[in-house]
Amino acid sequence: MKRAFVLFLCLTFFPLFSAALTGAEKEKRDKASYVASQPDPVFMKMIQEWKKKRGESGKVGEPGTEPSEMPPPGARKSFRMEMKDVVKPTSLESFKQVWHFPPVTQDLTSTCWSFSTTSFLESEVARLNGQHIKLSEMHTVYYEFLEKVREFIRTKGKAYFGEGSQSEAVLREWKKYGAVPLSVYPGLPEGETFHNHSLLFQELNDFLAFLKEKNFWDEERAVVYAKFVLDKYLGVPPQKFTFNGKEYTPLTFVSDLLKINPDDYVAFMSTLSVPYYTKDEYKVPDNWWHSKEYHNVPLEAFYGIIKRSIQRGYSIAIGGDTSEPGIVGDEDIAVVPTFDIPGPFIDQYSREMRFSNRTSTDDHGIHIVGYTSLNGTEWFLIKDSGRGGHRGLFKGYIFYRADYIKLKMLTIMVHKDMASDLLKKFPKP
Repeated sequence: MKRAFVLFLCLTFFPLFSAALTGAEKEKRDKASYVASQPDPVFMKMIQEWKKKRGESGKVGEPGTEPSEMPPPGARKSFRMEMKDVVKPTSLESFKQVWHFPPVTQDLTSTCWSFSTTSFLESEVARLNGQHIKLSEMHTVYYEFLEKVREFIRTKGKAYFGEGSQSEAVLREWKKYGAVPLSVYPGLPEGETFHNHSLLFQELNDFLAFLKEKNFWDEERAVVYAKFVLDKYLGVPPQKFTFNGKEYTPLTFVSDLLKINPDDYVAFMSTLSVPYYTKDEYKVPDNWWHSKEYHNVPLEAFYGIIKRSIQRGYSIAIGGDTSEPGIVGDEDIAVVPTFDIPGPFIDQYSREMRFSNRTSTDDHGIHIVGYTSLNGTEWFLIKDSGRGGHRGLFKGYIFYRADYIKLKMLTIMVHKDMASDLLKKFPKP
């Protein structure tokens, strides 16, 4: 009798419950389509200027890409989420922001790591001592290339050589070589108005390939030629300079005026590949020096650092994957579509799966400068130097929803004060 009654209830009410659930799921399901690519007017203007100065054979964009090889408008299609039903912040004023300089573009380079981290440190200078000083991104890029050449020679050609790097690299170069204002070192050859490192990278890359072929590993001689190439394309970095009426070296500028201590900043990751609350290597090509100074914490703690920092007036340098259907520069937003994974199911395992199968890659560095909550959903204001971040209404800004941060962002750098409770859980050296 009891079984019959339970069966009656199931047959009577389950179809109604199922129909209601299905209806709710349908309302939440995102859609996507293939969208023809449209030329970025700023990018195309740079290409045309580059072609005009150097002729049709001048190389632009990624190393090895000729202007004649650029696809015509609409030739390529991208799978993109439809954003019309996404409820998002409507203005920059919707966010509580930390102080930062307006966005700038990295032009035709792969130096997002320097632009984003330099922006982060500019905000730190303002927070710590109230000074608003625009710093040179290319001063760091110059010495990062130089250190990559040294490492290539030391490892007899085994070290990775590319344009990319990590936020941690900026502080490494600041400790060794210092920093300078943008006005002192713009990193542009005379007569140039924007950055294009395709010829710079190609010349250095060809030089290192030649050294490897000839088995020539004289570090000092190699560095002399590398400096010649870097001086040609970026300019000679100053050993001394005057700023606001006072003379500095790049190192005293950091210590005496900026008052930045590189040791006060900590890098975090969140992965299952190593134990929580231990430090280890972040295993991506752009960590070319194999740093093991990444503090590994659970996803909840990782996201907690981000949220706590921005709410308390600290910004965050962050890096991760920006090549998903749910990030659309024209719409100024980044979200995780339901056809990828519904938000409530994002956890440590879904995040790890994408990193392990390389659908989450370390391809872009950005700067978190603001936070808001809209109808119970958390959003972050991102300052982005990449071309995609300059396509929409809010030039140089993209609004990242919390689900995108949790699933696709892989590392962060923050001031140690924002993670003091977590750092206590790590073994002392």
